[in-house]
Amino acid sequence: MFKKKAKPILGLDISSTAVKLLELGGSPEDIRVENYAVVPLPADSVVDKQVVDPEAVGEAIRKAVRKAGTRTKRVAVAVGGASVITKTIQLPAGLSDDDMEEQVRLEADQYIPFPLEEVGMDFEVLGPTEGSEGSVDVLLAACRSDNIDNRVAAVEVAGLECKIVDIEAYALENASELMLGHMMDGDSEQAIALLDMGATTTTLNIIQNHKVLYTRDQAFGGRQLTDEIMRHYGLSYEEAGKAKRQGGLPENYSQTVLQPFIEDSIQQINRALQFFFSSNNDIDMVDQIILAGGSASIEGLDTAVQEQLDIPTRVANPFANMKIPKGPKFQAMLADAPALMTACGLAMRGFD
Repeated sequence: MFKKKAKPILGLDISSTAVKLLELGGSPEDIRVENYAVVPLPADSVVDKQVVDPEAVGEAIRKAVRKAGTRTKRVAVAVGGASVITKTIQLPAGLSDDDMEEQVRLEADQYIPFPLEEVGMDFEVLGPTEGSEGSVDVLLAACRSDNIDNRVAAVEVAGLECKIVDIEAYALENASELMLGHMMDGDSEQAIALLDMGATTTTLNIIQNHKVLYTRDQAFGGRQLTDEIMRHYGLSYEEAGKAKRQGGLPENYSQTVLQPFIEDSIQQINRALQFFFSSNNDIDMVDQIILAGGSASIEGLDTAVQEQLDIPTRVANPFANMKIPKGPKFQAMLADAPALMTACGLAMRGFD
């Protein structure tokens, strides 16, 4: 009767090209969308998943808050890229919190290729180690401090409070929980390839039993298509991006520009999968491919991936089982759904 109400938190995905804001309400069993906004970022304000201009990013966040119409000040952001390290380690069971923290720091030194004073670090006890009585699995997560600090600084420039710094792969895992239950018909043993296809980077995440088993970045994304549109039709970057999203390009666009990009995308996806299979002795095939990120919405991409790789493929929609307000703003949100997976996973932290 007196269950504590969840405090809303803004899921704020800072990508290389845009700030994506999402606010959720309700309960984990009955989620509703409260507010949403996407605001473009100035060129080169975020490079290789690192904020390099906190002032510019902070101003974009401020615009997103104003555009969304939210009054919530608490924010969750995520870090990703080469400076993020995760590792599952085994430690003795029964340690006190202080002893566990000290032991984690001692173990971390052999896995983190940066001085420990230059990283932010956290850990979570996952549970007993399978086949090793008296040990527990502990998830160690670390990231370069400047990557964290610049994101926090951008949030503070916008007048908000950064409450959570998550890892992109785990935010995606969190959002995937909304989709995978009914998609897998209760079979959590299925191996799912979740591909987050951004502007400059495509990240392959392998999920099984609702856990991310593997993550790898590739330097490939929707920017390549935008660049080809610019080159073929003499458009500016802004004009090419708008034409890519809204249409209006010449009739030869599909065959001359779009189809080669789709073929390149399939090669990149297949290459990423083969690299995973060669490095994993337990999984030699995936049961489904889910396409997320801005490039996932490219018309015909999911069909082409499914046909050429012979793997069931679909476009991510974290809002499939949510209550969504009516109106043109939220219709635009549904069109952006594949690109809002990370923001959605972050916003769900408000239910923790």
